[in-house]
Amino acid sequence: MHPSPQRIVLLAALAALAGCAPADDPITAGSVEAKEITAKAYVYAYPMIVGYREISQLALDTSSERYRGPVGVIHSDHRLAGPRDRDASLPDNDVILSRLVMDLRAEPLVLCVPDVEKGRWYAVQLIDLYSFNVGYIGTRTTGNAFGCFLVAGPGWKGETPAGITKVFSLETQLGVAIYRTQLFVPSDMKNVQHVQAGYTVQPLSAFTKTAPPPATPLPPHPAYSDSALGTEFIRYLNYLLQFAPVQPEETGMRDRYARVGVAPGAPFEFSKLSEEHLIAVGLGIKSGFGAIGQQRGEVGTVANGWRTAPIYGDRAFFHGDYALRAAAALEGIWGLDAAEAIIQTTILDSAGGALDGNAHRYALTFPAGEFPPVKGFWSITMYDARTGSLVPNPIDRYLIDSEMLPELKRNADGSLTIYLGKASPGRDREANWLPAPEGPFELVLRMYSPREEALSGAWHPPAVRIDQ
Repeated sequence: MHPSPQRIVLLAALAALAGCAPADDPITAGSVEAKEITAKAYVYAYPMIVGYREISQLALDTSSERYRGPVGVIHSDHRLAGPRDRDASLPDNDVILSRLVMDLRAEPLVLCVPDVEKGRWYAVQLIDLYSFNVGYIGTRTTGNAFGCFLVAGPGWKGETPAGITKVFSLETQLGVAIYRTQLFVPSDMKNVQHVQAGYTVQPLSAFTKTAPPPATPLPPHPAYSDSALGTEFIRYLNYLLQFAPVQPEETGMRDRYARVGVAPGAPFEFSKLSEEHLIAVGLGIKSGFGAIGQQRGEVGTVANGWRTAPIYGDRAFFHGDYALRAAAALEGIWGLDAAEAIIQTTILDSAGGALDGNAHRYALTFPAGEFPPVKGFWSITMYDARTGSLVPNPIDRYLIDSEMLPELKRNADGSLTIYLGKASPGRDREANWLPAPEGPFELVLRMYSPREEALSGAWHPPAVRIDQ
């Protein structure tokens, strides 16, 4: 677990003060104003730096345990996550991921997708450095037929060549594409891999068979460390702003942030601030992170113990609410728009008690005809609430989803009960058993391409009850 920004600030400030920090810092604001500006800048920077952590670990830092491969190449997972996988919280085993980090500085990229069989849901989520969801390719938006899509960076004004289905424009020169491909059952993995093999990416010049522009190597990138979300956040923000031309609505903000040393490509070292500014920036970081946490606690709704927080979207969705954008990153970076998927979580039973495999057995019953309303599919996954990891169990079952319905036993009235517990509920119920850990657990319901009743909040999952 990474140390909190507050602890990083405290330790670094004490070290800098002990070393008698010089007074040649880049901050021009007074201490009170510097604290206020730093807090705002931290909220602005937070989702960008959390996104950079992912980009760095996936495509830049070859020493990272999560490294998948270089920028500009699609890298696909080819196996299910298991209880030993701890590099991500709440891993999703009903879709298999492919990832692409995009560098759009020299020219656009062309992303092509294959014909995907009818009934298999997939989505390609396009994200910029701000963490805005720019658009989607896939079942819900463009269908399951073959197509090629042009992804351009800011300022590109070229002609769209023949053979391009749609153009997506990012506000930043770096971006990410996350591919999600539905897995029906574990034995379906080879079919998923076949779909993944059809995902391709190439520069526009290669697609049009024309001469490529000059190469543009990435400038040296800072190795990600815990201080990126603490005392050195301005240094990391300054690196990222090189790839993020200022947008009209942000001109005034960026000018103000410059008073605490925020500037594209500019150096910044917390340890070189004056004593006055060390304290001001430290307090500003603490204030900014506190504001993000408070905002996260205020978003979302709860019904029957299930929490829903549809807080992901494009720039228009956030409408200038940078605290909400940061809260979304704290909730989980790069989440899907609600129209693409709704995620609901619970750690409570119907009486308000914490779900705990050592305390009780539980049951979750969907009345007949009242399954999660989706155009795509749905799943319920079990996690250890302490670690966010999948739960080891004797039947190697980590989720129950809509693809399993033919194999599940219905009640006499047509309803469906899923049994939750650390031990088998009995041979006659085991088909519907979702094993729980010895201790607190969390359930996550995912609904892909949800219907209007889910989007409007008219439908919500039933409460989890103690099974006597």
